[in-house]
Amino acid sequence: MSNSNSKRTALITGASAGIGAIYADRLAKRGFDLILVARDAGRLQALAARLAAETGRAIKVLPADLGNSAELAKVEAVLRQDPSIRLLVNNAGVASVAALLDASVEQMQAMIALNITALTRLSYAVAPALVARGAGTIINIASIVGIAPELLNGVYGASKAYVIAFSQSLQHELTGKGIRVQAVLPGATATDLWENAGLHYRNLPAGIVMAADAMVDAALAGLDRGETITIPPLQDGEEWTRYEAARRALAQHFGHSEPAPRYRAEVGAAA
Repeated sequence: MSNSNSKRTALITGASAGIGAIYADRLAKRGFDLILVARDAGRLQALAARLAAETGRAIKVLPADLGNSAELAKVEAVLRQDPSIRLLVNNAGVASVAALLDASVEQMQAMIALNITALTRLSYAVAPALVARGAGTIINIASIVGIAPELLNGVYGASKAYVIAFSQSLQHELTGKGIRVQAVLPGATATDLWENAGLHYRNLPAGIVMAADAMVDAALAGLDRGETITIPPLQDGEEWTRYEAARRALAQHFGHSEPAPRYRAEVGAAA
């Protein structure tokens, strides 16, 4: 049996179906043992049994509702304490297609708890542990709405914008410590996230909906290429390169002690 210094384990949230289950399949085939996290224990057990039979990897299930602080804390503890963990996939999340004024604030708060708070706490749990182990990877599933918030519910878009910014900051801080961070920005993907959000993906134009397995395979190819931001549906990758270069260039012009001339009050202006 391999020891904890040689074996590699990936913990995947939202692993019972869709994107998370496909990550589980692909990572097991890449030689990772798995810890699968989701609310549905039955689906987790079925997936674990199938992948163990197909790949021979050691697969554990950890049923947990990441919107529940006590259950979230249990997953955090595993990330801190299991020395074999080398990869975290923060995939669990919810979406909404409701207009802001039509959505309940309680639902929006629950979305923030899962999409932002849980992802942040799990990342904070694993990052120091990975640094101490000298290697590891954090994959955060964001969305194209993080840079195009007009497309869907505003809180959903804002939550994914947070994931992008948080991932870029983590990569900036951890790049010299042997840790990789990747944010994946899917477009419309054929999973039950859409139906749960109130709009089945089959009601979207077929030409914009990507199969979930194609999305995950593209995301892993981006990881292999060393990308911090991977956008599977973006056909011309140079568009993101130019966008990111423009953002970084703009940031160089923020350091001034005086407001810009356009914001200076004119003499005699009305109060």
